[in-house]
Amino acid sequence: MRPVDIQQIGHELAIKWDDGSESFITLESLRRRCPCAGCQGEVDVMGHLHKGPEHTLSAASFRLRNLASVGGYALQPAWADGHATGLYSWDYLRQIAGPGA
Repeated sequence: MRPVDIQQIGHELAIKWDDGSESFITLESLRRRCPCAGCQGEVDVMGHLHKGPEHTLSAASFRLRNLASVGGYALQPAWADGHATGLYSWDYLRQIAGPGA
């Protein structure tokens, strides 16, 4: 499943998929579910999750500066607080959009 259109509408990201369905994800939810290692941590070869210190999110943390498509498989948002390392695969976007996405 691939998006055919992605737009920010107010405080949401609207995604129209190639099957005709649509998903709406709040920008706050999108940022809080950032999949990057800095936000979610990373697993070592022994299977232990290592996370850095918790990040305090501000109002700027939920404002989009830019959206970039990466390699035809993911979306990379850049946030107003400077964070831009999360790669959201199309499957992950469908997952966080919830049922009916």
